Amino acid sequence: MTANKEDYRTGRHVVYKLSVHIILVTKYRRGPITDRVREHLIAVAHESCKRFESTLVEAHGESDHLHLLIDYPPKVQLSKLIGAIKTNTSREIRAKQYPEVQQVLWGDHFWSPSYMALSSGGATVETIQTYIQNQREPSKKVGRPKTR
Repeated sequence: MTANKEDYRTGRHVVYKLSVHIILVTKYRRGPITDRVREHLIAVAHESCKRFESTLVEAHGESDHLHLLIDYPPKVQLSKLIGAIKTNTSREIRAKQYPEVQQVLWGDHFWSPSYMALSSGGATVETIQTYIQNQREPSKKVGRPKTR
């Protein structure tokens, strides 16, 4: 596994690169996301990420769902970040009173209560397993010290 220093972010006591692919689905899987609604959702998601010291790297979607690729620091609880994005985007879209949203969704909800989060580090699980396994030769296994 090789990587460039530029690929990583640093904190006071940490070096990291954490990315997640998030998929948010609209309530009832209806299609209220038009081009202008999508642009507004992405802008609000971008601002929400900033508040969590995270970066919205890429965003797009279709009429009934949105894909977000986010880089985030290890101190961020992912469920809270996603909750903030869903809350803020829903509130902002409802405040705009877009007719295309009001026609297919009612009440205060915009998103389904669920979401999908996929890690996106680039390496496969098998590659990481092999890398970890090859860190120490089998002949140099370290065991627990014996106690008397």
